[in-house]
Amino acid sequence: MQKLALITGAKGGIGSAITERLVEDGYKVIATYYTGNYDCAKQWFDEKGFTSNQVALFELDVTDTTSCHERLAQLQETYGTVDVLVNNAGITRDTSFKKMTAAQWHDVINTNLNSLFNVTQPLFASMCEKGNGRIINISSVNGLKGQFGQTNYSAAKAGMIGFSKALAYEGARCGVTVNVVAPGYTGTPMVQAMRQDVLDAIVDTVPMKRLARPEEIAQAVAFLASDAGAYITGETLSVNGGLYMQ
Repeated sequence: MQKLALITGAKGGIGSAITERLVEDGYKVIATYYTGNYDCAKQWFDEKGFTSNQVALFELDVTDTTSCHERLAQLQETYGTVDVLVNNAGITRDTSFKKMTAAQWHDVINTNLNSLFNVTQPLFASMCEKGNGRIINISSVNGLKGQFGQTNYSAAKAGMIGFSKALAYEGARCGVTVNVVAPGYTGTPMVQAMRQDVLDAIVDTVPMKRLARPEEIAQAVAFLASDAGAYITGETLSVNGGLYMQ
């Protein structure tokens, strides 16, 4: 039977690469999109050339606990147990902490961290009952080392790592692995659109002197989702060109 993967934030630069890679690996991908954004999601679906056998678009507000529980219960009634969950949804609201508003703090925490509870809890029990499952959370190098102007983002991304380590303990005896992929600076369309001098300065901080390709992040996810990654749990895989060595 075709395995089922659910990816939040599937339309972004990294999310698109993960979606494409898991489709290549034979998964049926449930690609979530934010409430009311169907037209944008459908445009992405068509541009990528997906078929309905490969990808299903799924409306989901990852910040809404009640809606997530209801919608994901319906999803499992339709498709069955999710085999792979990739928590990739994320936003930034960067500013120095002295200037940060409560809204900027809560928006990032709700989308990047609270979403892990909202999306994972409705699926976790079914994975445990099935005796198999992969949960892969997309953090960031800035969750490991911090970054100026990103106290909200760094807090959320660091929280993902603690969440994953704790949940890995709970899932281990049931055959459910929980891991983190922590990308460094990645050549997504958003990053590539930055001013060249800013981009050059970022690249200069990376020991390998280049950005990650989104496909390289997707390959790390695919490995952890595969049979080859079955004995890995509670780990954080950094894909950052050696950036954190500094």
